[in-house]
Amino acid sequence: MKQMLQVFVQVVERGNFSRAAEHLYMTQPAVSQYVKMLEEDVGATLLERANRTVHMTKAGEIVYQHAKQIIGHVETMHELVHDLFHEPSGELAIGASYTYGEYILPHIISKMREQYPAIHPAITIGNTKEIAERVHTMDLDIGIVEGEVHHRDLEVETIAEDCMVIVVGCHHPLAHQSSVTTEDLWNTTWIIREEGSGTRETTERLFQTLQIHPPQTMEFGSTQLIKESVEAGLGVTLLSQWTIRKELSMGTLKRVNVPSGEIHRSFSLLLREKPMHTKATEIFRELLEKVIPPSTY
Repeated sequence: MKQMLQVFVQVVERGNFSRAAEHLYMTQPAVSQYVKMLEEDVGATLLERANRTVHMTKAGEIVYQHAKQIIGHVETMHELVHDLFHEPSGELAIGASYTYGEYILPHIISKMREQYPAIHPAITIGNTKEIAERVHTMDLDIGIVEGEVHHRDLEVETIAEDCMVIVVGCHHPLAHQSSVTTEDLWNTTWIIREEGSGTRETTERLFQTLQIHPPQTMEFGSTQLIKESVEAGLGVTLLSQWTIRKELSMGTLKRVNVPSGEIHRSFSLLLREKPMHTKATEIFRELLEKVIPPSTY
């Protein structure tokens, strides 16, 4: 059964039988046979074939979601048994949203590699929505995100607080005003993150707090690109203090101080709810608090 499910998942994710066969080092007829056997086992057609591509049927979508979970549980089972007799080792799939992943996670990974060299982290960076979904489907062992996550199959634990501040480039008009009003913020260009981002969610919360609805916005999918754009004078933005420490110290970015212009949010740990997690996952979980305690934020 596991082999059938693995083959089926590869066909779905790679879009056709030939690419799945190449990835699995199997012949295409063998891949087709495994999918046929699975369809016979569940009693339904799982894939529709057209123009050398495949699309899941409704039954296929159900089987795909459960197949991912079954494969993940089997892999976890083997890892847990291995943990009983060996030092923590193997791959640990970690997902993080951009702020945490690019500016905080490297410190934790460095410490883990120093203490547990046999654990090999594989890092995925994405927005909060993407990371939560991949933890849910067990593509990732663990996730760290900003923003709110509500999912009945995920364990969500607040691990730290983050402070978000409004910043502009050093040559922006607002950088030289002794006082900045909400009207000033309404009438300037805002550079914001994309939908699904925790930073975007926090920015919209700030707009509600300040009771503004800026008509001029630019949407970028990268914190680094936003920083560069703000430094170049394109607009104003809301960013985590973690992401702008160097720029603030160098003076290329300036804080804009307005009433209620500082906003706090939480970094959350995401785990798929299951009876046990691997030793590598638990070790990483412990290091999160030891390396950078919540008070640091």
